[in-house]
Amino acid sequence: MSVIVTDQGFQPETHNGDWFDLAPDVDIAAVETQIDGVTAIRVRFPAFSDGRGFTLAARLRRAGFTGRLRAAGHVIADQYAMARRAGFDEVEIDEDLAERQPEAQWLSRAAWQANDYRARLRRTA
Repeated sequence: MSVIVTDQGFQPETHNGDWFDLAPDVDIAAVETQIDGVTAIRVRFPAFSDGRGFTLAARLRRAGFTGRLRAAGHVIADQYAMARRAGFDEVEIDEDLAERQPEAQWLSRAAWQANDYRARLRRTA
Protein backbone atom coordinates (compact mmCIF):
# COMPACT_ATOMS: atom_id res chain seq x y z
CA MET A 1 0.00 0.00 0.00
CA SER A 2 1.20 3.48 -0.80
CA VAL A 3 0.97 6.77 1.06
CA ILE A 4 0.38 9.98 -0.89
CA VAL A 5 2.12 13.10 0.43
CA THR A 6 0.78 16.57 -0.37
CA ASP A 7 1.19 20.01 1.18
CA GLN A 8 -1.60 18.96 3.58
CA GLY A 9 0.24 15.84 4.75
CA PHE A 10 -0.57 12.18 4.21
CA GLN A 11 -3.62 11.76 2.00
CA PRO A 12 -5.57 8.84 0.59
CA GLU A 13 -5.27 7.98 -3.09
CA THR A 14 -7.67 10.17 -5.06
CA HIS A 15 -6.66 9.36 -8.62
CA ASN A 16 -9.02 6.87 -10.24
CA GLY A 17 -7.59 6.87 -13.75
CA ASP A 18 -4.50 5.42 -15.35
CA TRP A 19 -0.98 6.64 -14.76
CA PHE A 20 1.55 7.15 -17.51
CA ASP A 21 4.69 5.84 -15.80
CA LEU A 22 8.09 7.24 -16.71
CA ALA A 23 11.56 6.17 -15.69
CA PRO A 24 13.81 9.04 -14.57
CA ASP A 25 16.12 8.62 -17.54
CA VAL A 26 13.48 8.88 -20.27
CA ASP A 27 14.06 11.28 -23.14
CA ILE A 28 11.04 13.58 -23.30
CA ALA A 29 11.39 13.96 -27.05
CA ALA A 30 11.04 10.19 -27.41
CA VAL A 31 7.72 10.09 -25.53
CA GLU A 32 6.32 13.50 -26.46
CA THR A 33 3.70 12.08 -28.82
CA GLN A 34 2.75 9.40 -26.27
CA ILE A 35 2.06 11.90 -23.48
CA ASP A 36 -0.12 14.14 -25.65
CA GLY A 37 -3.52 14.05 -23.96
CA VAL A 38 -2.23 12.29 -20.83
CA THR A 39 -3.63 13.79 -17.62
CA ALA A 40 -1.47 12.01 -15.01
CA ILE A 41 2.23 11.13 -15.10
CA ARG A 42 4.11 9.24 -12.41
CA VAL A 43 7.89 9.52 -12.41
CA ARG A 44 9.71 6.67 -10.69
CA PHE A 45 12.57 7.32 -8.28
CA PRO A 46 14.70 4.15 -7.98
CA ALA A 47 16.84 5.67 -5.17
CA PHE A 48 16.70 8.83 -3.10
CA SER A 49 20.15 9.70 -4.41
CA ASP A 50 18.92 9.67 -8.02
CA GLY A 51 17.84 13.22 -8.81
CA ARG A 52 17.06 12.73 -12.51
CA GLY A 53 13.33 12.63 -11.73
CA PHE A 54 13.46 16.25 -10.53
CA THR A 55 14.99 17.33 -13.82
CA LEU A 56 12.41 15.31 -15.74
CA ALA A 57 9.57 16.98 -13.84
CA ALA A 58 10.92 20.45 -14.58
CA ARG A 59 11.31 19.56 -18.27
CA LEU A 60 7.77 18.20 -18.44
CA ARG A 61 6.38 21.41 -16.95
CA ARG A 62 8.49 23.58 -19.28
CA ALA A 63 7.24 21.47 -22.20
CA GLY A 64 3.69 22.44 -21.23
CA PHE A 65 2.43 19.46 -19.23
CA THR A 66 -0.31 20.78 -16.94
CA GLY A 67 -1.75 17.52 -15.61
CA ARG A 68 -1.11 15.71 -12.37
CA LEU A 69 2.56 14.94 -11.81
CA ARG A 70 3.59 12.48 -9.10
CA ALA A 71 7.02 11.46 -7.81
CA ALA A 72 6.92 7.80 -6.75
CA GLY A 73 9.37 5.64 -4.93
CA HIS A 74 12.46 6.56 -2.99
CA VAL A 75 11.85 10.22 -2.22
CA ILE A 76 12.57 11.33 1.34
CA ALA A 77 11.01 14.12 3.39
CA ASP A 78 14.11 16.31 2.97
CA GLN A 79 13.47 16.26 -0.79
CA TYR A 80 9.80 17.28 -0.62
CA ALA A 81 10.37 21.00 -1.20
CA MET A 82 12.65 20.23 -4.14
CA ALA A 83 10.02 17.93 -5.61
CA ARG A 84 7.35 20.62 -5.38
CA ARG A 85 9.61 23.30 -6.86
CA ALA A 86 10.53 20.94 -9.72
CA GLY A 87 6.84 20.65 -10.63
CA PHE A 88 5.53 17.60 -8.81
CA ASP A 89 2.06 17.90 -7.31
CA GLU A 90 2.54 15.07 -4.85
CA VAL A 91 4.82 12.25 -3.74
CA GLU A 92 3.97 8.57 -3.41
CA ILE A 93 5.91 6.62 -0.80
CA ASP A 94 5.55 3.15 0.68
CA GLU A 95 4.23 2.50 4.18
CA ASP A 96 7.68 1.57 5.52
CA LEU A 97 9.07 4.98 4.61
CA ALA A 98 5.98 6.68 6.04
CA GLU A 99 6.69 4.90 9.33
CA ARG A 100 10.35 5.95 9.35
CA GLN A 101 9.51 9.50 8.29
CA PRO A 102 6.11 10.33 9.79
CA GLU A 103 3.73 12.96 8.49
CA ALA A 104 5.17 15.69 10.73
CA GLN A 105 8.52 15.46 8.94
CA TRP A 106 6.85 15.93 5.57
CA LEU A 107 4.64 18.77 6.82
CA SER A 108 7.70 20.62 8.12
CA ARG A 109 8.75 20.94 4.45
CA ALA A 110 5.29 21.88 3.16
CA ALA A 111 6.02 25.62 3.29
CA TRP A 112 8.25 25.14 0.26
CA GLN A 113 7.07 28.35 -1.43
CA ALA A 114 7.91 30.56 1.55
CA ASN A 115 11.39 29.09 1.84
CA ASP A 116 12.29 29.32 -1.85
CA TYR A 117 15.52 31.25 -2.27
CA ARG A 118 14.34 32.44 -5.70
CA ALA A 119 11.36 34.19 -4.09
CA ARG A 120 13.70 35.94 -1.66
CA LEU A 121 15.87 37.13 -4.55
CA ARG A 122 12.85 38.67 -6.29
CA ARG A 123 11.85 40.71 -3.22
CA THR A 124 12.88 44.32 -3.08
CA ALA A 125 14.26 45.71 0.14
